[in-house]
Amino acid sequence: MERITISLPEELAAEFDRLIAERGYDNRSEAVRDVLRAHLDRMREAREADGHCVANLSYVYNHHERELAERLMSLQHAHHDLSVSTMHAHLDHDHCLETVILKGPVQAVRRFANALAAERGVRHGQLNLVMVELGGEHHHGDGAPHVHLRPHF
Repeated sequence: MERITISLPEELAAEFDRLIAERGYDNRSEAVRDVLRAHLDRMREAREADGHCVANLSYVYNHHERELAERLMSLQHAHHDLSVSTMHAHLDHDHCLETVILKGPVQAVRRFANALAAERGVRHGQLNLVMVELGGEHHHGDGAPHVHLRPHF
């Protein structure tokens, strides 16, 4: 492990210490590593638009919105190659939360997420994307061939 030293203005250091306390980090080093990893992941996502990813798309919508549930389901079926799983939860009498687990080419996942979030009546759409490397196709015992997805770290 390499050791580095940084200097921060007092206000930024105090705000960082509040973050450390809120998130329950044991020390500043682990918090700096997580912040740095998150920043590097965002930069990698932006420049590696041609790679593959796994992602979580979450959104809230009003299920009374005219034909919205049907439009969302049709959109997911049209992109069944990207969709791994969907979870649906009722928040109240009007609103639902859905989370869709996705995998595939980054550009295709982003296009799907943007199209779904742009549907009239969808609120709070958020895509959390993790870049992955595709492993070689192989078998485990008598099972069907498959490819492992290795997250970038």
